[in-house]
Amino acid sequence: MNERYYSLDIFRGATVAFMIMVNNPGSWDHIYAPLEHAAWHGCTPTDLVFPFFLFAVGNAMAFVMPRLQVQGNAYFIRKVVRRTLLIFLIGLFLNWSPFFMWQQNQLVVKSWEWTDANGIPHGIRILGVLQRIAIAYCIASFIVFYFKPRGAYIFGTALLLVYWGLCFAFGSSGDPYSITGFFGTAIDQSILGELHMYHGEGIPFDPEGIISTITPAVQVIFGYLVSHYIQQKGKTYEMLSGLLIAGLVLTFIGLFWSLSFPLNKKIWTSSFTVYTTGVAILVLGILIYIVEFKHVKGWWSSFFDAFGKNPLFIFVLSGFLPRLLGLIRIPNGLSANGKTLYTSPFGWFYEHICKNIAADLRVGSLVYAFSMIAFYWLVAYMLNKRKIYIRV
Repeated sequence: MNERYYSLDIFRGATVAFMIMVNNPGSWDHIYAPLEHAAWHGCTPTDLVFPFFLFAVGNAMAFVMPRLQVQGNAYFIRKVVRRTLLIFLIGLFLNWSPFFMWQQNQLVVKSWEWTDANGIPHGIRILGVLQRIAIAYCIASFIVFYFKPRGAYIFGTALLLVYWGLCFAFGSSGDPYSITGFFGTAIDQSILGELHMYHGEGIPFDPEGIISTITPAVQVIFGYLVSHYIQQKGKTYEMLSGLLIAGLVLTFIGLFWSLSFPLNKKIWTSSFTVYTTGVAILVLGILIYIVEFKHVKGWWSSFFDAFGKNPLFIFVLSGFLPRLLGLIRIPNGLSANGKTLYTSPFGWFYEHICKNIAADLRVGSLVYAFSMIAFYWLVAYMLNKRKIYIRV
């Protein structure tokens, strides 16, 4: 059965909208707690965004996979490998963009590696969100294609257990799940090189590292299995009740598992995968009930649907445009030693408009984030209106 599920489009679009909001605050120093990632262990609403997107990738896979299976092995491999490489390279392009930077008041080409004015070496980060999506999609696609739904479920579950075992066996004996104890960091450093890793945690550590991409691939598999189940059962209350029960069970399994293998997005623990999948199923089940069964639609569904039509393009644009506009320097006062400070057009909008809305700077930061959602929604709306859909 291949019925159309508008709720899946809304789920995907809402996820993209939330990604834009949490990735584009007016100031990273002034954010409401639910809009921040957990410092290490734990799971905030913001930590749900990325696993929800991977879950949505799996949802879409269930509608595409039958066509790939009909086309045969060679076609499948060519299609998946091409898409994987393209998404990965777009992610690398985004990390490197806008290919120029300001250095000592001069606009210079951003090299693969460079040294700043203080003599500190830097490099282009190799991995990232899109790269993780690409790798997870590739792994999940091959597992689903060759092992079919039942085999994919068994394989995915086995990967979660194997990852747990690897983290425990090869991690630091004192705390294998800490940032310094996680065994995958040493592998990332040896393969990627410290200059080409994320440095936002105070040490070279990549939250989208090589080893920790095993479990996101399982997240995609689970998304596929849920969508496959929805298709097989059709729009029935049996399907809906099964979905909600599965969501509750996985959520509680994830929480129970977290007692020994903590919820952690940055090393994407197995418990985190199961827990966030459970929550995603519950949210999707509620959406299906509202949209497919009760037919409650309106401006809100159209709003999120616009994002869902071009999800990858809108996400890339929301990352690329601020970087590009960052090359435009607008004078913004003087530093303590009398040097001119600069900001970008988006930065000027926050500093001179949003920041002054309330004494609590978190309000202005949130207003800026909502403004970014509105801006990118307008782009998504215009593309959808003209029936322009940018696929990868």
